[in-house]
Formats: sequence, structure tokens, C-alpha cells
Amino acid sequence: MDATERMKELVAELNNYNYHYYTLDAPLVSDKEYDALYDKLTALEAESGVVLPDSPTQRVGGELLKGFVPHRHLAPLWSLDKAQNIEQLRSWNTRVLKLVNDYNAKNPDQPLPEPCYAVELKFDGLTLNLTYRDGRLVQASTRGNGVTGEGILAQVKTIKSIPLTIPFTDGVIEVQGEGIMNLSALAEYNKTAAEPLKNARNGAAGALRNLNPKVTAGRKLSAFFYNVGYSEGVQFQTHQEMMQFLRDNRFKVNPYLTYFENFDDVTEQLAEIEDGRSKLDYLIDGAVIKVTDFRTREVLGYTDKFPRWAVAYKFEAEETTTVLEAVVWNVGRTGKITPLAKVEPVELAGVTVQNCTLNNVGDIERKNLKHALGTRVFIRRSNDVIPEILGKVTEESDGGEIVFPDHCPACGFPLEMRGAHLFCNNKLNCKPQIVARISHFASRDAMDIETFSEKTASQLYDELSVREPADLYELTLEQLVKLERFGEKKAANLLQALEDSKGRDLASFLFALGIPNTGKATTRMLADHFRSLDAVMQANAEELAELPDIGGIVAESIVGYFADPFIVTGISRLLELGVNPTAPEAPSAPVENSFFSGKTVVLTGSLQLLTRDEAAERLEALGAKVTGSVSKKTDLVIAGEKAGSKLAKAQSLGIPVIEDEEELLRLLNGGAAE
Repeated sequence: MDATERMKELVAELNNYNYHYYTLDAPLVSDKEYDALYDKLTALEAESGVVLPDSPTQRVGGELLKGFVPHRHLAPLWSLDKAQNIEQLRSWNTRVLKLVNDYNAKNPDQPLPEPCYAVELKFDGLTLNLTYRDGRLVQASTRGNGVTGEGILAQVKTIKSIPLTIPFTDGVIEVQGEGIMNLSALAEYNKTAAEPLKNARNGAAGALRNLNPKVTAGRKLSAFFYNVGYSEGVQFQTHQEMMQFLRDNRFKVNPYLTYFENFDDVTEQLAEIEDGRSKLDYLIDGAVIKVTDFRTREVLGYTDKFPRWAVAYKFEAEETTTVLEAVVWNVGRTGKITPLAKVEPVELAGVTVQNCTLNNVGDIERKNLKHALGTRVFIRRSNDVIPEILGKVTEESDGGEIVFPDHCPACGFPLEMRGAHLFCNNKLNCKPQIVARISHFASRDAMDIETFSEKTASQLYDELSVREPADLYELTLEQLVKLERFGEKKAANLLQALEDSKGRDLASFLFALGIPNTGKATTRMLADHFRSLDAVMQANAEELAELPDIGGIVAESIVGYFADPFIVTGISRLLELGVNPTAPEAPSAPVENSFFSGKTVVLTGSLQLLTRDEAAERLEALGAKVTGSVSKKTDLVIAGEKAGSKLAKAQSLGIPVIEDEEELLRLLNGGAAE
């Protein structure tokens, strides 16, 4: 076989692996195997001096470009009319129905069907328009003014999910989509970036409109496609047909695409999308609703600006700008000193924002915020999480300086810098640390001491010198009733709650201790694996690192915690005072040959007859592996009410789905599959 034929084979093989990895999220080979083939191709290209047009080696980015070349689109790229609320959305649908009914009244022999609707996510990135001629990508451009955009072919070729060649070779097509930067890719990029990106939208737009394609490649962009704007040699009757054409030609289509006959179902779906928005790994700012029938689209036509057959439903903004007014420094239970930004009040995602997180000293420096007091900054809020400052609006260091403390703002102890964080090491006499540790110990997921609060912990610190959790179990009724706001009943209730907490299970006790770098899942696993407090305390780093989801850092953190004499003494006191963490019951062996044996199962949506935790526990007892995300490796998806993107992805991948909860219970109880 000559070099060119071998190169063709390698290109086809590597492009197939790229398609499964970047488009289907279902890798076929390891990175090591892929890299070996890629290196062979690179060597052959160097020896022969030939690079095939669809070679994956073109995706690393070439030479610096001199400028953007205008590209006139073969068909206009329309803007979308916007609905800001459900009333405006219903008004749009009323206009659609009126136009359809008017047409049908005038054309009774060829009536239009009742409108059906597609609901897609509205991505917050940069619109792409790709031109393919005879199956080969020959141009890519921005939207521009809808008629003419900027040619960005070299930049787009670096996006590995975009096919350089497609199976459709019967003419010219233009395909529209959205170039995006995944939030996980943004976070990874910012870890090492000399100039961190403020947000994913700017990251994608800045990369695609950068004259250096190597910069574009470095941001690891992705893209979703949702329209064929111009086509020769192929026609579509429905939106469903067009989307299947895109999938068949290896374009990445977002799995969150749903179809409805009833418009009320559309509004319910919008509410579900908005609820799940914060869980997505990319930015969206709304959803797009389209009439699916193409003949109906032709009849409805266009206004001067918009198609009448589609509308964008806008969600409330999750990003905005405001003025950074001040920074205060808070002390946590581990001694970590965290900066909190005070900003000029601004409405964002339905609430008034006045405080934003800044994470740590390193975060302030990375985001060019050291001299940002009094200047305008970008902020983002997701779900109910405290908003985060993303960066300054301008690049200049033109504001007041944020002064980093060198002594603890609570106790005055000298601070230590560890990595990007400042720490106060005065754990014996720093009030915020002690109050937070005691509050955590008493919290619901820990020792679950009823009636206890952070306010109670602070009062006990001030008035009864409570300095560690063991001190709680030495409190007396006589001491408590003398406190302000503590009557005899409240005091008795607290003492009873403390008594009741002595028999909490081992996982809750370990979580209550507040071991650094561990959460509820880790402490539950430690309890289930070691089954005694002493065994956990004696475990070495090698033993711990062998457990699932415990890496070297967490293992060392656990070992270091139990090596601290202060900690060991505190635990000994707790045990002497009657705290007796109960070991978990020995796990029963999984039922063999059940319907779920060996299956990888994903739970999504709300179940009514079982909780999600109960369902997961029963599935695992029957030999299933319960995971959190849908992929090609998933064998089964169990979908409750309001199941969203996971269900949509399962359907797009052809994965079996159980949506009937009665059927789920029947199978859990040993029934056979029908």
C-alpha cells in the first residue's frame, strides 16, 4: 500500500474516532490508541509533503491570518422575534393559528395540518454558517448582518465536532449552528490562562473572531447544529426530517430537542428547561419554538426581520454588570479566609444581588480584580447559588486596590498562604472557626441535633465557653436555663436532642467531624468500607486511595486529619461522653440474574412511588450500576415526571427507557421483562 492510500485509511479511521468522541460522546478507543494513529499520520504527511483535505491534523490551527474575508450567505440568516413571557408567547401562537385558519378557509382542497411545534435550546455563543460543496467543507462564516458575514473557515476547522467532509455529496448546502465553549472547557482553560476569560460566550466569540487559528484551537470549542438554510439536491417536509439529515451527516445535534402537538405542553417544557438550565455544561439564554411542517412555514412566510413560524422565548438573564463597592474577608470552619464582594444592588435572575463570591486571593489576581474597587464588573448567577464575579468589564487597572489581609480579621492571628487561599491556623481561639465547626457538627446531615443553630453555637461560645463539639455533651440544665432566651423547656429539649444524637450512624458522625476535602458521599463510603471508627482512623493513604473517588489529595487529607493530636483528643472525649457511632449493616449480596443485573442505569425526573435514593438503593441491590449521566454505555434510563435532557439524549441514542413507575416496581420486585 502506498503512502497516500495509507493516509486515506488513517484519516477515515481518525475522523470516525473523532465523530464518536466529540459528537456522540461515546469514545471507541483510548487516548493512547488515538494518539498513536495520529502520530503515524503526521509522520506520513511529513514524509510525503501531502496533507489530505479532511485530515484531522488541520485542526490544530495554521498561520496567523491577515484579515477576515466577507462571505455572502446563499440564503439569508434571519433573526428571531422574541417573547419575554408566556403571554407574549401565546400571542405569537394565536397569530400562527389565525394565519393557518385563514389559509385553510381559502384553500379547502389543500389545507395545512394542525400546527405542531419543535422546542430547541437557544444557545448563547456565536452563530456559524457552514458551506459544503459536494460533501466537503469549503467555507464557514459568522452571521454578520444576516446577508454577509466574515469568513472564519480556518478557525472553524479547529472545532473537532464539526465534520470536514459529510456523506451528502449531491450539491451545495449551508448549515447553521452555534459555536460554543463548554463551561467545563472554560474552567480548564482558565486554570492556566495568562488572561482568564470572563465567560463562555466571550470565550467562543473571541476565539472564532481571532486571526490566529491556534488561539481558537486552544479554547477547545464545540458546536450544535439546528438548521439547513440552503440546499441543493435535498428537500425536507418537516423539521424532524431536517434534523435527521443533520444527524445522518455527522453534525452534532443537541439531544434536548422535543416535539409537541399541544401548545400547553410547549409551555410546560419551557418551565422544565429553565429549571434545569443551571445543570447544563454550556450557556443558554432561552428556547426556540418552531412550527415543524415546512409547507406551513412557506405559507406563514416572513416579516421584514423575522420568520413568522418561529419565536425565541427569552429566560431571565443570568449575567449582568454592576459596580464592585467593597470586599470583606470571612473566616470559615477550616480557617480558610474567603473574600466576599459587596456590589451595587442589581436585579439578576429574579432577585436583587448585593453580595458576590470571589473564591480566593488567586481568583482576584487571575481575574484582574486587584485594582477593581469602584469599577464595573461582570457577575453571573446560576440557580440559587450566590453570584460570582467573572471579571472587570474593561482591561485597565483603573480602580481602587483590594488589600489582602495578613492577619485574621476575626482573631488577629498571622495568616498563612496555602496555594491560592489564605488560612488562619488559630483553630483553638478563633471564634468564627469554632462556631462554624460546632454548627456543622450539629447540622441535619451530621449529628442532627434538633433546635440547634449557628446563633445557639455563638451564644454557647460567648457565655458557656463551648470550644469544641465534646463540650456540648457536658452542658447541664442549670447552665442552660441561665442563658438569655433559654427557658427550662428549651434547655430540656436541647439536652434531649444531644442525648438522642449519641447513637447516630458512623457515616453521619464522620461527616460531622468536618474532615477536610470530604463530603457526605465520601464519609458514607468510608463508613460502608471500614465499618468502624477505629478502622477509618487507622487507615493509611494507600488503603484510602484504592477506594472509588478518593484520590491522593483526599487520602492524605484524611490521614493528616486523624494524625492531629487535637482531633484525636476531641474524638476520645466524645466517645467517653457516650457518643457511640453505629456501624452500618453488612451489605447483602446483589440478587443474581435479575432484570437489572450488570446494567448501567440512569435515573432522571421525579418518581412518585419511591424516592430517587430508594430507587437507586434497590437497583444496586439487584446488581445494577447507577450513574448520573447518559452515554452510549448506558443500558437503561428510568424517567419520572419532568424528565428533561437525559431522557431526550437517551431517546436520541436509542437507549431503552422505563417511564411507567408501576412497571419499574414490578421489575424491582422480581418480575420478568415484557
